[in-house]
Amino acid sequence: MMKSGYRKIVIACDSYKGCLTSREVNDTIAGALSAPEIITLEMSDGGEGMLDAFLSAMKGERVRIHAHDALMRWTEAEYGIVDNTAIIEIAQTAGLALIEPEQRNPMKATSWGVGEMIVNAYRRGVTHFIVGLGGSATSDCGIGMLKAMGDDWKTIRRECSFVLASDVTNPLCGENGAAHVFAPQKGADSKMVEMLDARARKFAEVSAKHFGYDRSEAPGAGAAGGLGYAFLQYFNAKARPGAELLLEKIGFDALIQNADLVITGEGHSDRQTLMGKLPQRILEHVTNQKIWLVSGGVSDRQAMLDAGFDRVIQVTPDNMPLDMALKPDVARNNMIKAIIMEEKQ
Repeated sequence: MMKSGYRKIVIACDSYKGCLTSREVNDTIAGALSAPEIITLEMSDGGEGMLDAFLSAMKGERVRIHAHDALMRWTEAEYGIVDNTAIIEIAQTAGLALIEPEQRNPMKATSWGVGEMIVNAYRRGVTHFIVGLGGSATSDCGIGMLKAMGDDWKTIRRECSFVLASDVTNPLCGENGAAHVFAPQKGADSKMVEMLDARARKFAEVSAKHFGYDRSEAPGAGAAGGLGYAFLQYFNAKARPGAELLLEKIGFDALIQNADLVITGEGHSDRQTLMGKLPQRILEHVTNQKIWLVSGGVSDRQAMLDAGFDRVIQVTPDNMPLDMALKPDVARNNMIKAIIMEEKQ
């Protein structure tokens, strides 16, 4: 443990995907430093770990249910309840990580399980939903979700409000839409992409005729294979950057007010980090505090420094193979060594 010379340190890192959770990253960094006060905050931008981060911030209860995954297989899923608000992480049922790589097929994958979670929460008295849209296996525009709800969707539409936690701003259709941009990552070939895009366009046309308005071009409609569109069109949802929503819920500005160091980070930082990812959102809130970026890998280091990070620390040694670096114990050791080395400079 290094004596840091700082009085109060706030650590708010995203998960290192496929390696360490947000809490594990924060705790490892905290264990390498010494200060009179160290606060760790679980973080998520609406994707992996969103449920844990929001429940940690809002002190809610965890509800476990049987629901269907994207291939309609039974799975155990969780969501959170805080008073009359439900925290829904769509990846709990429609997640890509739940589907074996050889089974991934966005032509078949369904968001049915998301509908099951929402109906279950509604029947427990929930009237407000915060929905994290990251990590989906689907490209069904939320059709599966709506089918799972049956006629309940009409009542839920009238009685409930939805906020979407997502950094995706893509529209539903076209070259920047859900199918073209995201479906290849979910197992779609070029022919499937065209079919999925046509299916999305048709669904949007039918829906627009029914409602008299069209949200398919709205920013975020293309999130989670068009689930964003279903929430915007059918439930009048409001879209918010996931990290910003979480920072607001935990009162981040007040927490860092008398801190002299803020530490954030992610699995890999590059120029995309500066386009609204969690570390960039944290940076925007920092005023007179020092801020460190501690990430597994770092590209464009100078761009990070130019953006305002005081120190940019790469955890993984340049010569270490990725599969080795992703082992949790190795990552923890690398993190501790990198921070101790930085503190000696």
